[in-house]
Amino acid sequence: MSSRPRFEDLVSQHQTMVARICASYERDRDLARDLAQDAWFAIWRALPAWRAEASIKTFVARIAQFRAISHAAQRARLPQREALTPDLVDSNPPPENVAMASGERGSLLAAVQRLPLIYRQPVVLMLEDFSPAEIAALLGLSANVVGVRLNRARVLLRELMQPEAP
Repeated sequence: MSSRPRFEDLVSQHQTMVARICASYERDRDLARDLAQDAWFAIWRALPAWRAEASIKTFVARIAQFRAISHAAQRARLPQREALTPDLVDSNPPPENVAMASGERGSLLAAVQRLPLIYRQPVVLMLEDFSPAEIAALLGLSANVVGVRLNRARVLLRELMQPEAP
């Protein structure tokens, strides 16, 4: 059995992965950062229960994934905000949206955020270099189901990332 890793080491090794998982479930950058902090708190609390049955990367990703799913479910239950009147809305996109949309990475993240949850889960984990077998274990699915969802997600991502005709 492996010795328990130090929390600080986990953060330095997996901070980017946790941030990307959280950003794939929350479009608002500040809320995504808050979600990542919440995920790290949950990881810290769960660390004593880690039994090395899976890699520490899988352990961290699973907790971050579950926190992000819980967050998305809670946000879905909130009432929709009322739109601003046209005279109050700035016609220019916010700078963070422009920065995020620039380049393929931004468009990929935006497309992943628009995927239905059943496709978003395996895609986010695949982008973090998890194998289909590891994704299946993380999500409690068979490897065949994960493969089917990844293939369907690829098709949807291609459609979502194609530029719209003028």
